[in-house]
Amino acid sequence: MEWWTAVILGVVEGLTEFLPISSTGHLIVTGHLMGFTGEMAASFEIAIQLGAILAVMFYYRERLLTVMTSFPREEKSRNLIIALGCAFLPAAVIGLAIHSYITEHLFSPKTVAVALIVGGIAILIIERTRTQFRIHDVSELRIRDAVLIGFAQCLALFPGMSRSGSTIMGGLLLGLDRKTATEFSFLLALPTMLAATGYQMVKSRELLLEENLISLGIGMTVAFFTALAVIAAFLKYVTTNTFVPFAYYRIVFGTIVLYLFW
Repeated sequence: MEWWTAVILGVVEGLTEFLPISSTGHLIVTGHLMGFTGEMAASFEIAIQLGAILAVMFYYRERLLTVMTSFPREEKSRNLIIALGCAFLPAAVIGLAIHSYITEHLFSPKTVAVALIVGGIAILIIERTRTQFRIHDVSELRIRDAVLIGFAQCLALFPGMSRSGSTIMGGLLLGLDRKTATEFSFLLALPTMLAATGYQMVKSRELLLEENLISLGIGMTVAFFTALAVIAAFLKYVTTNTFVPFAYYRIVFGTIVLYLFW
């Protein structure tokens, strides 16, 4: 694996992981355009997400430390940890059951293109129907809300749907405002993506950790710094803007990919 391939995929991962446009979908399409496909590519595209996860941990480091040290005595901290745990479980159970099938049969530009278009249309519909919000902080989530967001996250098991897009839109449907839905999506990425990347790295350790360790490190480093910049900018964006531009981007990009690879 060439170092420049790792750099390009790291940039793509960092730019797209936390936007509602599907990082996995973009990585699959980018890999096919560069001729980087197969078992190694599928494993690398999942493992490289660790760089983006570390970016979230770094960005929220003070908040995470406060939550971890105060949860025995602070109700808000306990509520957040319980909510993240409840939202994590559906994707963990379902993902573990069908992970192998997905990587073997659905990691293709065609399936990504269809998912991008369908997800874009869904965003447009949700944005036009949700005008009032009842939850303005992640600590206000009820267990029922968290579980339902967790099931929404399961949609992202289909490449191209977008984990952040599915959880954010699920949050909007349940009454979270845009910034709160986005923040919960970012925090939910920690257990979800740590589990997914950890599982993939153990499963494909011979490919990733022995033959391509340097390339993996380069890709993760690039993804970390790119994602860190995107997180800050995206949180600022959602305080005053909708997700409609991302919906149109998904539809246009998905149509182009469908045309190129059909």
